[in-house]
Amino acid sequence: MTEQDNTLTSNFDFQDFQQGVIAEFRANAGRVGGMFADSTLVLLTTTGARTGLRRTTPLGRVEVDGNVVVVASANGAPIHPAWFHNIRKNPMVTVELGPETFDAIAAIPGGAERDQLFEKVVAQEPGYGVYQAQTTRVIPVVILHRVNPADGVDRVRGLGDFIVESHDWLRRELRDLLDQVTRTVEDGAELGVVAAPKPDLAHQLRTHCLDFCGALKQHHRGESMGAFPMLAQRFPGLRPVLEKLGEEHKTVAALQERIELAVQEYRPGESDPRALLAELTDLAGQLESHFAFEEQSIVTALNALGPAPDHIE
Repeated sequence: MTEQDNTLTSNFDFQDFQQGVIAEFRANAGRVGGMFADSTLVLLTTTGARTGLRRTTPLGRVEVDGNVVVVASANGAPIHPAWFHNIRKNPMVTVELGPETFDAIAAIPGGAERDQLFEKVVAQEPGYGVYQAQTTRVIPVVILHRVNPADGVDRVRGLGDFIVESHDWLRRELRDLLDQVTRTVEDGAELGVVAAPKPDLAHQLRTHCLDFCGALKQHHRGESMGAFPMLAQRFPGLRPVLEKLGEEHKTVAALQERIELAVQEYRPGESDPRALLAELTDLAGQLESHFAFEEQSIVTALNALGPAPDHIE
């Protein structure tokens, strides 16, 4: 490299160059001239992993199976680009496709799924294969899933929607169980005793509690063994949230065991249903807080994983 080449390189400001591309992209509905005249670009805005600041990066984009895909190639550099580190910390991004802007969640497929997707990308844009040959790191491929559908497009019911439906069913079942115990307390109060002597009540409570507690255990087991590991793999930034949800599962399970024991030991006319009501009210409060946090933090990511199974009965 000559002295003049060194001077030109030292005078080149990459940040200024990027800002120029971004400004041109926005001013011309996604069309950019110069070295990117024949490229299909996207503006990806991420949240800085260290700074928390919003950063916009112009990237090449590929359409694969109806999804917007970007590649963390960094022109074959040995390290991942900064924007990729950002989405590993926070997968929520903003995507600009010229005249259209939408929120998205960035998924990072791995293993065989990544390899198959990369093959489809290279089939459209062979240059990415050249970049992969230049580096020993496995170049990540990122799918940008829309959070909300475009106008006039019906959104497919996803796994996250299924989770919300499951929560709503569990809410109703728990509310029915609470109502049953509340009526028992009220009936006893009217008779001036601790509990109304209804021999069939114990069987009703045990049956209802068995159904509810069994469904709740199955729901949490499915999340802990299925949904959560898949989310952690595709959305690494969600790992702290998933760990917190896992701890909440343990707390709910311990309370659930106390309730099952209280129901098993309940004797109409002898046991105090107010103690059982207090335990159920505690469970209802903790579950609602848990469900609300889960719905706020992972439903969008779950919807990005795929369509929901058949509706719950």
